[in-house]
Amino acid sequence: MASFYETADEVQTERAILVGVKLPGAIDYEFDESLKELRLLSTSAGARVLDIITQERKKIDPAYFIGKGKVSEIREKVEGEGANIVVFDEELAPAQIRNLENGLGVKVIDRTTLILDIFVKRAKTNEAKVQVELAQLNHLLPRLTRQWTHLSKQYGGIGTKGPGETQLETDRRLINNKIKILKKKLKKIDNERITQRKNRLDLYRVCLVGYTNAGKSTLFNCLTKSGVTTENRLFSTLDSTTRKLSDSNGHKILMTDTVGFINKLPHQLVASFKSTLDEVRLANLLIHVVDFSHPHYLKRIANVSEVLAEIGADKIPIIMAFNKIDKSPEPYAEFGHYFTPDLRNFFISSIKKQGIEHLIKRITFLADDNNSA
Repeated sequence: MASFYETADEVQTERAILVGVKLPGAIDYEFDESLKELRLLSTSAGARVLDIITQERKKIDPAYFIGKGKVSEIREKVEGEGANIVVFDEELAPAQIRNLENGLGVKVIDRTTLILDIFVKRAKTNEAKVQVELAQLNHLLPRLTRQWTHLSKQYGGIGTKGPGETQLETDRRLINNKIKILKKKLKKIDNERITQRKNRLDLYRVCLVGYTNAGKSTLFNCLTKSGVTTENRLFSTLDSTTRKLSDSNGHKILMTDTVGFINKLPHQLVASFKSTLDEVRLANLLIHVVDFSHPHYLKRIANVSEVLAEIGADKIPIIMAFNKIDKSPEPYAEFGHYFTPDLRNFFISSIKKQGIEHLIKRITFLADDNNSA
């Protein structure tokens, strides 16, 4: 895929220093968790993390985001450890990136750009590639400065520059034209999905949602006896995959595995992945898969719930599937407590197949109840 931000391939060999800024009111564990996640994102992109530098500030510096003294400190680290990229945990303004790169002497990116780059690497289908490129362009457009002079080489040549246009104006026009083309492609894909859904109106639709790396694809394979790729890394699934529920005793039930959510999920991705997220919005039932072994799983539940509300899926019936009980300190499997009395919370291990049969029974019961309504 031709894309404007081509940092995904570059990051594979990058030696990175990560930077986090703690502002007044920040909660300690949330700040620490965000930096741990930034490390995982960086390694998922192929970078080697050399160091993590933090600073507490009363407010953001408009020129550098951090203080000038901290810029000097990071530059010493960059030169001393041989780093060639610095990754900030918060979104940076174009001027801040430019000033930081001048001050540090290396490439500077922010969390949003890093996530977008990972999506570039993970995109396999045409739909995912179009969605990711659209997100990239929507992120890039307001950040265009006079430093961007390569776009006409990539998307045009002689005759691409209009009368009296500056290079910057040409670049903006090229991006806007490309955005229009991508939106038309997505509209066509969306129409094809609508046709597919019309053919599935008699089927009960179940979507797996959850934080990235919670084990959705592993559970999906358990429920459908399929072979969707499962990897212990962030965003291993970008394309929604749909299969019939196994052991459904004749019930017409479709299961869909979806892209994982994450804290500070770039809004450009939410907007661009509309057709994929429509699978979530139009489901009869959501199964929210939670990594029960994670120390801050409640916060991750809240993150996912926020995104579900943002895309208009917060009113859909939902089952909580607390996964990875084999790694959790809570002894649910030991005592056989695989669900709560209200049948809204299930405690499972997709790897060890614990509690799966109880979850399937609940899904088929709800499908029956829906069909008889």
